Amino acid sequence: MKEVVIGIDIGGTFTKFGFVDREGNLLAEGVSPTDAFEGAEAYLEHLAGELKKAEGRIGEAYRIVGVGIGAPNGNYHKGTVENATNLNWKGIVPLAQWFRRYYDVPVKLTNDANAAALGEMIYGGAKGMKDFIMITLGTGLGSGIVVNGDLVYGHDGFAGELGHVNVQRGGRACGCGNLGCLETYVSAPGIKRTVFELLASDHRGSGLADYSFNELNSEMIYEAAKKGDPIALRAFDITGQILGAKLADSVAHTSPEAIFLFGGLAKSGDFIFHPTKKYMEESLMGTFKNKVRLMPSGLMDKNAAILGAGALIWKDK
Repeated sequence: MKEVVIGIDIGGTFTKFGFVDREGNLLAEGVSPTDAFEGAEAYLEHLAGELKKAEGRIGEAYRIVGVGIGAPNGNYHKGTVENATNLNWKGIVPLAQWFRRYYDVPVKLTNDANAAALGEMIYGGAKGMKDFIMITLGTGLGSGIVVNGDLVYGHDGFAGELGHVNVQRGGRACGCGNLGCLETYVSAPGIKRTVFELLASDHRGSGLADYSFNELNSEMIYEAAKKGDPIALRAFDITGQILGAKLADSVAHTSPEAIFLFGGLAKSGDFIFHPTKKYMEESLMGTFKNKVRLMPSGLMDKNAAILGAGALIWKDK
């Protein structure tokens, strides 16, 4: 009988899930709304129903041996989601404990970027690596830091929040309540904000001036950059400069073999990779120069967070 785990990736709008075998194959998968429910218990009841439906599509004998969950503000030590700003849930939610009402198996939980890092380590480009950093570039900036083969959680379960290191004192407002966080500059919304700051100074020669703030998105900025739009190209350079400098700080802390970029903004390819690598190398102390590879995720076209959430279980089996 095949052993499978359930991998769950909880996002602010949708939750993606899959039944994953030890080799990383998704035997069945699905999507369920996250924000359509007032509280976590109602959300879980609906998600459990969707999981049961998906089970019927596995098509072979199987045994579920665990559930791994990646969630914003997920606390690995406690199995809780704590004060997540982009979820409808309030306060501290004992998600792992509640989930056992529906599946009486081990349930492990971490934040979504840590789950993606685990997926990279077991199924992606970080196979065989013991020291690397995973950066997820989407609506925010998430990070998973692996040292000596283990994810860094810290004493409270929340270590590795690189998206909330400070870039500019008194800078852009962040959803966490602080000002000037890295993710307000380096993320899909962050690069859009940079574009509009640049347009305010000089919009000549840029087609991006034709869009309102609500219309524009990071994919459109990427398409403009491919056509040589000067504002789009400058925005990518500024974004890479900020990210590269902060990655250099992280290199000094953990000396990783590689840093992986994952997510929508990372799909911009050389437009984000070249400036980030350039400015990272410029900011590194000599001991670390030309030692750290900056690489796209090996799971770019797969759901790294689902695979990584499942890997929370496989890693210890």
